[in-house]
Amino acid sequence: MTEDEDAEEQTILEWAKNYAKTHHWILNSDEKKLGVVIRGLARNKKKFGEQYCPCRLRSGDKEKDAAIICPCIYHEDEIGKDGSCHCRLYFRKDAPPE
Repeated sequence: MTEDEDAEEQTILEWAKNYAKTHHWILNSDEKKLGVVIRGLARNKKKFGEQYCPCRLRSGDKEKDAAIICPCIYHEDEIGKDGSCHCRLYFRKDAPPE
């Protein structure tokens, strides 16, 4: 991993921490799984110019794919219903990862 890639991952991680805190959620406490999602977001940002959710398939249509830029349009409903978003990046505080 280059310094630039590491710096981008750190930037996204800090952004995700702040976003979670603002919404009274927590990030995945499994560091390995958290790292996979953060790396995926950084990779997508570098490759496609947006931090598309790594757990969702891009269509290639920028207008349609705007719905899956993290935080995607689905995350709040998923967290409310399932306790976490599909990527398992964000969790309700009362529904921590197993």
